[in-house]
Amino acid sequence: MQHGERAEALFRQGYNCAQAVVCAFEDVTGLDTAAAARLSASFGGGMGRLREVCGTVSGALLVLGMACGYDDPRDMEAKKTHYRRVQEFARRFREINGSIVCRELLQGVNAAPGGEPEPRTAEYYAKRPCPRLARISADILEQLLIEIKEGKL
Repeated sequence: MQHGERAEALFRQGYNCAQAVVCAFEDVTGLDTAAAARLSASFGGGMGRLREVCGTVSGALLVLGMACGYDDPRDMEAKKTHYRRVQEFARRFREINGSIVCRELLQGVNAAPGGEPEPRTAEYYAKRPCPRLARISADILEQLLIEIKEGKL
C-alpha cells in the first residue's frame, strides 16, 4: 500500500488528519503507531479544531522534518534548504486544493472552529474532503522524498 492510500485508510479508521499522514510514514520516521499518533495528535482539525493550517499539511511537514530536517541551528544552508522544501510542499498542495488552511478547505461544510470532535459517521465522511486531503498530502510528500533522495530538491 502506498503512503497516500495508507493515510486515507488511517483517517477512515478514526485517526485525525495529521495522525493519518504521520502514521502512514512509520517506515520513514521509524516511529511506531502510538508514538506517531501522540506526536501529531494536536494538529488535527487545523490545530485542535481551530481550523488553521490543515492537519494533513502539518502531519506531512512533521514527517518531512523527521526525514530530512536540520538540527544545527547555526547551519543556515540546511535551514534554507529545509524551508524551500516546506514551501514546495505547500505550493504543490495549494496548486491542487487552493489553500492550506483548514477552514478554507472546509468551506460549505458545517465545521465551525472549536468545539468537540464530531462522530465519524457515513455522513461525516460524505461531506468532508479530509480523507482525500490525507491521501493528497501523503502522495505529495512521498514524491518530495523521492526527489530529495534523487538530489532534485
